[in-house]
Amino acid sequence: MDKMLAKQEIMEGRAVLGIEFGSTRIKAVLIGSSHEPLAQGSYEWENRYEGGYWTYSLEDIWTGLQDCYRDMVRDVREKYDTPVKSLASIGFSAMMHGYMAFNRAGELLVPFRTWRNGTTGEAADKLIELFGYNIPQRWTIAHLYQAMLSREPHITEIDFVTTLAGYIHWKLTGERVLGVGDASGVFPIDTEKNDYDNTMVEKFDRLVEEQGLPWKLRQVLPAVRVAGEGAGTLTEEGAALLDVSGELAAGIPLCPPEGDAGTGMAATNSVAERTGNVSAGTSVFAMIVLEQELSRVYPEIDMVTTPSGHPVAMVHANNCTSDINAWAGLFREFAESMGYPADMNQIFTTLYSKALEGDADCGGLLSYGYLSGEFLTGIEEGRPLFVRTPDSRFTLANFMRTHLFSALGALKVGLDILEKEKVQVDEILGHGGFFKTKGVGQRLMAAAMNTDISVMETAGEGGAWGIALLAAYMVKKADGETLEAYLSEKVFGSMEKVKVSPDERDVKGFAAFMDSYRKGLVIEKTASENFA
Repeated sequence: MDKMLAKQEIMEGRAVLGIEFGSTRIKAVLIGSSHEPLAQGSYEWENRYEGGYWTYSLEDIWTGLQDCYRDMVRDVREKYDTPVKSLASIGFSAMMHGYMAFNRAGELLVPFRTWRNGTTGEAADKLIELFGYNIPQRWTIAHLYQAMLSREPHITEIDFVTTLAGYIHWKLTGERVLGVGDASGVFPIDTEKNDYDNTMVEKFDRLVEEQGLPWKLRQVLPAVRVAGEGAGTLTEEGAALLDVSGELAAGIPLCPPEGDAGTGMAATNSVAERTGNVSAGTSVFAMIVLEQELSRVYPEIDMVTTPSGHPVAMVHANNCTSDINAWAGLFREFAESMGYPADMNQIFTTLYSKALEGDADCGGLLSYGYLSGEFLTGIEEGRPLFVRTPDSRFTLANFMRTHLFSALGALKVGLDILEKEKVQVDEILGHGGFFKTKGVGQRLMAAAMNTDISVMETAGEGGAWGIALLAAYMVKKADGETLEAYLSEKVFGSMEKVKVSPDERDVKGFAAFMDSYRKGLVIEKTASENFA
């Protein structure tokens, strides 16, 4: 967009803001009428393992949000020499699932339990049996029921249970709502009604009644909204929370808060049937919009929805690039110790590109980048591991190829199920940090999925851009215009994609690596059980 036109849109309050809370970074993207990013902001953060749970504190959340927004405003001032006083709309997104429970005074009852926790196995198993529907351990309802099974004292005080995105939205608008995509990771959704499945709600309420708790499920869960519906406006208090400078006006409309899965679908135009996307960063998940439900319940497959409520099969692995990031940090430390400082972008580009020079099967090297447990492979607690034999071909190229292949190993376990179900997909689009180094992650993902992988020029923008698109759709759509039509015609119609087809050598190499990966899981399991 022309710089003067962009400045005018910002000054007139016609720009749209999207902010997403990822696992390691909070990112803000400001877009204009062309839907292209005008300015960005970010804030690095990291979860903590405290009291047996992966968590972020409330201070982490608000410091991160305010610093991220301030960074975006700084970018606007530097590029366009203007403040940000109003916006056409705002959208918030965050990591799906997890558990934030509040009492009537709005106080957090227990520290935020993120999606990364694998502490709800008993509850998930019992709910799967009760509902006849897969309930992953990450889901909010699994966390809630586990707290009930464990007779945690706080359950009698619960007034509201939500996700991270739902919490932020609530504090800024006063509205207790969730987008249907995020809500589908809280409790099963009836995709005909775009609401929580009432039969399952009634079954759960009987469990609540048996414990004599003073609430029912619908009383404590957020209301469900679909893409395009209004979800409240920024209050005076909310504006002050977001923009501590006091320049941002209240009254700005907000779209329904969404999870990172939904924003990933929006950011890749993967919201119509037979489309799919892979989001690869701290965690990795593949999502395919289904033409029909799967033949049976699979514990490895989450059934969620698009932001419009269409059924989606989701394969989610907890671990992807975190261990790669740790190794990159080690290489930076080595370079600095040698007197050759290098920025992280240069280090990542060098290391990722090196992986393409490695042996197809990684030369007999093996790794598990499990910083946390991995349900798909039956590992309860993560122990990052690197393994080789005396005669393995231990080169930097093979080392990096091993870690990139390993980042997709658990995902592949779930994808094999969808292949057996003969799920049809016309196109897979990739986004997230795994794809930022041009051509590398894309080529290796094509090998893992044995299908064409397309990446758009916005692949690195990720979910913050996706939630900005959902916020723009809410205020700019024509009467009766679907999200699918809006994205295809007004956002992605002229956007170029780069498609990579599977290389036969890579496909065979990945298959050989996966054979070793599956056999070697016993090593990871032993480390998890014996190395504290």
